This record gives sequence, structure tokens and C-alpha cells, in this order.
Amino acid sequence: MSALQRIDQAVKDNPVIIFMKGTPQMPQCGFSSRAAQALMACGEQFAYVNVLQDAEIFQDLPQYANWPTFPQVYINGELIGGCDITLEMYQNGELQQMVKAAMQGKASENA
Repeated sequence: MSALQRIDQAVKDNPVIIFMKGTPQMPQCGFSSRAAQALMACGEQFAYVNVLQDAEIFQDLPQYANWPTFPQVYINGELIGGCDITLEMYQNGELQQMVKAAMQGKASENA
């Protein structure tokens, strides 16, 4: 499976996912850290991919959604954006609503 296929599968399989440098507990970059903290503050579980552990994903992710930088946050298969957009959405309450709705949608699928 190519890196782009693996990225696509991860985005489709997880209602909320962040592609970041490091992990939410051990971020390797300030932008990734702040975006992950905003997601954690929403109070729902989310998936993550440490792009530093997979050179192919690190190289190919910018092409996947035509977004050149890390982190990248996806909700319900849609690119939300990077650190600045994620923080702005958190500050205005939009991120919490989107994350909660995405996780409720997943729960109803599994019911």
C-alpha cells in the first residue's frame, strides 16, 4: 500500500485525526503541540500519526490535501487545517462542536 493510500485509509477510518511531528504526549514541534492540546481540550479521543516515524507519509502528506505544513487536522475526512486554524476554531468553540459531532457519528455507527 502506498503512503497516499495509507494516509487516505487513516483519514477515512478515524473521525478525528492529526498528522503531527511527535505524539500528543511527546510533541516534537511547537505547532504540533498546540494543535494537539486544542484537540485534547475538546475532551474526546482522537487518532494521531507521528509523521517523523514514517518518511513516506512525511514526504507525501503535503500532496494528499495540498497543504504544505504540519500538523494537519482532519475531521470526518475533511482537512480542517494546521495549527493556527485549529487554535482559532478552538477559541471560537467551533472545534469542540465539530469533534463532538464527529465522535457521536462514530458512536452511532457502532451502535
